[in-house]
Amino acid sequence: MHIQVFGTGCAPCRLTLHNVEQAVREIGLNTPVEHVNRIQEMIEAGVTGTPALAIDDEMVSMGKALSVAEVKAILSARI
Repeated sequence: MHIQVFGTGCAPCRLTLHNVEQAVREIGLNTPVEHVNRIQEMIEAGVTGTPALAIDDEMVSMGKALSVAEVKAILSARI
C-alpha cells in the first residue's frame, strides 16, 4: 500500500499527517506514510486543496483535515 499525505506544512496538513501516521500504527500496517510538500509534485498529482490523502495513487480526500477515525475507515476499506 502506498500512502501519501500532501500538504505544505500548515496546521491542518500537519494534523492530517499525524492522524494518518497514528491510524496506520493503530491498524497495524507496516506501511510508511510519505509526506509530499513540494508544490510541483502536488500539481502533478492533481491536488487542488490541501491537506490531501492518496492511497495507491488514488486521491481519497482533499481539502479537509481527517481525524484518526476517518483515516482508519478509509484504510480499512482498502485492506
